[in-house]
Amino acid sequence: MIRPQLSADGLAVRLPIAARVEQLLDDLALAYVEDSDALGRLLAHHGENVRALDHAIYRHDVPEHERAMRAAAADGSREALAAEAPIAADLDDLLDPDTAITLAGRITRLAGHIRHTMPRSPRP
Repeated sequence: MIRPQLSADGLAVRLPIAARVEQLLDDLALAYVEDSDALGRLLAHHGENVRALDHAIYRHDVPEHERAMRAAAADGSREALAAEAPIAADLDDLLDPDTAITLAGRITRLAGHIRHTMPRSPRP
C-alpha cells in the first residue's frame, strides 16, 4: 500500500512510487536481456504511437476521432509492453473501503503539518 509522507521541505504530502518504478524497470531490463530485438521493436512501436498521440493532442487541427484512434493505439502498445513486465499488473493498489479511509486519514493528518509559505488571508 502507498505510504504517504511529508516532503523533506515540509511543503507537500508525498506519495512515493519510486520503488514500484524500479521494479518495473528491472522487469523490462530482464525482458530485454531475454529478447532484445522483440522488446526493442515493442518500445520503438510504442514510442511512435505516443509521439503520434502527442501530435494529435497538441495540434488544434486534428479531428477528435483521430485523437481517439491514436490514444487507442498508444494504449494497445503500452499494454503489450506491460505484458513483458509482470510487475506492471501489481502497480495499482486496490483498496477496500476501510483501507481507503485509513489512507485518506493519513494523508489528511500529514496535510495538516504542511508548512505554508504564504500568509493565510483572514477569514471574513
